Amino acid sequence: MGFSIRLTAEERALAESYAKLHSLSIGEAFKSALFEKIEDEYDLTIANEAYGEYLRDGKKSAPIEKLWKELDL
Repeated sequence: MGFSIRLTAEERALAESYAKLHSLSIGEAFKSALFEKIEDEYDLTIANEAYGEYLRDGKKSAPIEKLWKELDL
């Protein structure tokens, strides 16, 4: 699937500079940035859910070893 993005001359120059710095095509740079942003938002959502659970549980935490045992069911 392909698509196009309209950029100002300044935005294009910045994107080209970034891509060149990282030895990427502009398309690869945009794709990488998109998926990095998606991953960041997902991680933030999971962290917020975990923090909410921590607060609901009266700010109690458990050792990681206990969580590993629960996963090994």
